[in-house]
Amino acid sequence: MEEIRKDIEKAVDTLRSGGVILYPTDTIWGLGCDATDGKAVDKVFAIKNRPPEKSMIVLVDSFAMLERYTRDLPAVVYELSEAEPGALTLVLPARKGLLAPQLVSNDGFSAVRICSEQFCIELIGRFRKPVVSTSANLSGEPPPAIFSEIAGDIVRGADYVAEYRRNDTGRARPSPVIRIDTNGVITILRK
Repeated sequence: MEEIRKDIEKAVDTLRSGGVILYPTDTIWGLGCDATDGKAVDKVFAIKNRPPEKSMIVLVDSFAMLERYTRDLPAVVYELSEAEPGALTLVLPARKGLLAPQLVSNDGFSAVRICSEQFCIELIGRFRKPVVSTSANLSGEPPPAIFSEIAGDIVRGADYVAEYRRNDTGRARPSPVIRIDTNGVITILRK
């Protein structure tokens, strides 16, 4: 437990300094940064060689944080999030000016997931802000299911690489993505 605490502290220090972390999420390994820091978000785009028109997911640790960074949430958001904790990414209306602009689409929506993985919950809780989560792969390449599948360029591009769960052998998958408009209309974007 002490090793995990130190791992989280190093990751939080990296986030606070505008750095990029490579860390396990409740789905796959991800590249992350402070979701409110546009310069840090640009670093993640550069590491992934990702086109700027493709947004990234934001992780929050609770409904309270979700409500702080999004707006006009219909009841179905709570029902879906409770039914599939950590396994479902929701595209929701973002509160203006709180997230880095690269994480908000032209129509004002942002992809957000309430994480259920204890490492992520503690990381975000200690950081006290949402964290970017995008698959730890070059844009267009398949997402790595385990740490050993992450390309060396991605590992070297991160300012801090978490120790936690590096030896996992389970085959993780990205989360489904669902857009929910303010009137509750649901559109499945990724199964």
